[in-house]
Amino acid sequence: MLIKHYRKSLPASAIALALMAVLLPSCADTTQDVVTAGQEEENVTAEEVEENTEQLIGQSVSIRGEVRDVLDNVTFTISEDEFFGGDEIIVVNTSGEPFMLPEDDDVEVQVTGEVRQFNMVEFEEEFDLDFQFDTDYEQQPAIVAESLALAPKPGEITEDPSQFYNQTVAVEGEVEEIMSNNTFTLDEDQLAGGGDLLVFTLVAPERTMVEGEDVVVTGEVRPFIAAEFERDYELTWDLDVKRQLEAEYENKPVFIAKSIYPSAQ
Repeated sequence: MLIKHYRKSLPASAIALALMAVLLPSCADTTQDVVTAGQEEENVTAEEVEENTEQLIGQSVSIRGEVRDVLDNVTFTISEDEFFGGDEIIVVNTSGEPFMLPEDDDVEVQVTGEVRQFNMVEFEEEFDLDFQFDTDYEQQPAIVAESLALAPKPGEITEDPSQFYNQTVAVEGEVEEIMSNNTFTLDEDQLAGGGDLLVFTLVAPERTMVEGEDVVVTGEVRPFIAAEFERDYELTWDLDVKRQLEAEYENKPVFIAKSIYPSAQ
């Protein structure tokens, strides 16, 4: 479903953009180490897309940044804070599924798709679209979005988890503590009042993850109730870990990771 009525100055939170988050299949983790799942697309920064568009043309990439301008009901621009003065990247929906942009303007989004140079006529014909904005963006870097997710910081989730429930979320952070083969925390040292985020992994073994590593996890947020988690996810903790989790995290937000991969930073 698309929003039919819009205007360029409308806040991003008021527009649903048809971009679908694609997750890796979940499965039980049976190894003795926390592991990360590989991905076919390249995880890059917005700066790399802006500065190396020609080299990245045709490649599938994932980038993170803040929404700058909502151009119409399927198109917006994105850029990293430190590169706001440079060219913004155009994101074009091609999935046909609705995605609500974050209510909080400070919350980033993560976009995955093919890098192209924007050509209005070509895109309209190829993807059966009818853009509702001018042609000032011709030949600028663009991503044909196949998936999109909210991309808050760990502390933004722990401080106000309700805005992230029932949505696909991608979180970047440093692995603080590995508690078991499928349980770890992401460090939050940037947001006053925010705490570390507990993460459970449901991904297939690919490679071992270590404390201090920067990773991106994609999945969903839900409140931690130990009995429900053991039932729903077939998690197996030793008694000490279970007691620690129940004492520190009961009813607090927990991240269920369906994919994990190294950060681009």
